[in-house]
Amino acid sequence: MKIRITGAAAAVVVSAALVLSGCGSDDASPSASPSASASASEAPTPTAEDVAAVESVEVSGDAGKAPTVKFTAPLTVSTATVHVVSDGDGAEFEDGQSLTIHSVVYSGADASQLGDTYADDSAESVLLNENVIIPQLYEALSGKHVGARFVFANPTQDASGNAVTYVTVGEVTDARTVPTRAEGEAVTPAEGLPTVTLDDSGKPSIEIPEGYEAPDELVVQPLIKGSGPEVAADQTVTVQYSGWLLDGTQFDSSWERGAPTSFGLDQVIQGWTDGLAGQTVGSQVLLVVPADQAYGDQASGTIPANSPLIFVVDILDAQ
Repeated sequence: MKIRITGAAAAVVVSAALVLSGCGSDDASPSASPSASASASEAPTPTAEDVAAVESVEVSGDAGKAPTVKFTAPLTVSTATVHVVSDGDGAEFEDGQSLTIHSVVYSGADASQLGDTYADDSAESVLLNENVIIPQLYEALSGKHVGARFVFANPTQDASGNAVTYVTVGEVTDARTVPTRAEGEAVTPAEGLPTVTLDDSGKPSIEIPEGYEAPDELVVQPLIKGSGPEVAADQTVTVQYSGWLLDGTQFDSSWERGAPTSFGLDQVIQGWTDGLAGQTVGSQVLLVVPADQAYGDQASGTIPANSPLIFVVDILDAQ
């Protein structure tokens, strides 16, 4: 399963574990398709025809504003293909930074516009990490600068499963360094909850008390209280997290993938939306999520139907 993300992030984010997205989404926005195990060196090489197609996209207009985009439809590519239209004159990107990307997205089939983050100031946050974004884009943006504009064409599937090519014209408007783990004041948890232990890097493990039964209501237990701003339910957050079944089986972990991940809090299971909204950036939170606020009676990957879930989440950033 994949988180449905609008704008640039839909085109560039690699589907990592992303088991947090709700089931049965009807969102028709483009979504990422490459495997998170792909690396820049393993990514398919665009053909000369792919490169020519992407370079034919004309981009003009003032920086910081929605560009004027022209191309001849249909535009198709055989694999993800990137062309940096212009580098920026701001700070150079550093690996692992959170890039703020404004974008306009078009259908390659008929050049119709599908999305515009400039219109409602809904820029996406994307981590410049080879385990997180499309390898071709990671390679293209590495070493570039704030203000860079790029064209990215990606063959994928729409919500109906039809083959489509999405053409994204993106502009990196900011690059920020985010911490790799929660930082703040330790909080003593309530008795009887799963016990969380951190290794030297901050990676969590848990011990579940014998006979522990999942509560009927969502449990939200801060373990570290960060000093940053409160997170709103409509924000995009950057987090490190691990998730377990009630028997202690780990089913997902950004720590195992070697990089945090970013997504909108309105694009995840209800337990995450309700549990993280109102927490502060820099915090670490233990969530015990009843099945009806997770996946209910539907299985998701290795998560059986009707499963309560346990998460430890480090909130690193929110935009």
